[in-house]
Amino acid sequence: MESVLSGYNGTMFAYGQTGCGKTHTMMGPSHEKGPEFVPDEDRGIIPKAIRHIFDFINSSTKQTKFLVRCSYLEIYNEQVLDLLSNNKNADRLQIKEDPNKGTYVKDLTSVIVKNVSDTERALFAGLKGRKTGETAMNKDSSRSHSIFTIYIETAEEEEKTGK
Repeated sequence: MESVLSGYNGTMFAYGQTGCGKTHTMMGPSHEKGPEFVPDEDRGIIPKAIRHIFDFINSSTKQTKFLVRCSYLEIYNEQVLDLLSNNKNADRLQIKEDPNKGTYVKDLTSVIVKNVSDTERALFAGLKGRKTGETAMNKDSSRSHSIFTIYIETAEEEEKTGK
C-alpha cells in the first residue's frame, strides 16, 4: 500500500469459484449491512484500504495537497456499466486506448471524495446497483465482475519566500 501512496499503481484482485468468498474477502460482512455496523477488524480489504489511505493523508506532515477520486464499474453480459452514474438508463460504456492515458473507460463517472465516509458512501451506493442472482451455490451471487478504483493525486506546495 505504501507504494500506491508514493505514486505507483496497485491492484487487488479476487478470483475464484462462486461461493468461495471473493466478496467477503474484498468487502467483509459490511456488504450486507453497511460499513457503520462492522468492527474495523472484520472489514474487508477495500474498506481497510480506504481507511489506510485517509489515515496516511490525515497524518501527512509535508506540504502536500491530495485529490482523491473514485469510480465503480460493472462488467455484465459483456457490457461495461457505470455504478456511480445518476443516469441508470445510460448506454453501455466504451473501453478506449490512448497513448498517454493507457486503457480507460470513456465517460465513466469519477467522484471526488474527501474522507472515509464519502468513499464508503460511493462504494456502497455502487454495490447496491450490482447485478445479482441466485445460484445453487450462493443465493446472492453477483452475476458480474466489478472494479472499484481509487485515484490519488498529489501536489507539493511550494514554500512562500516573500520574493
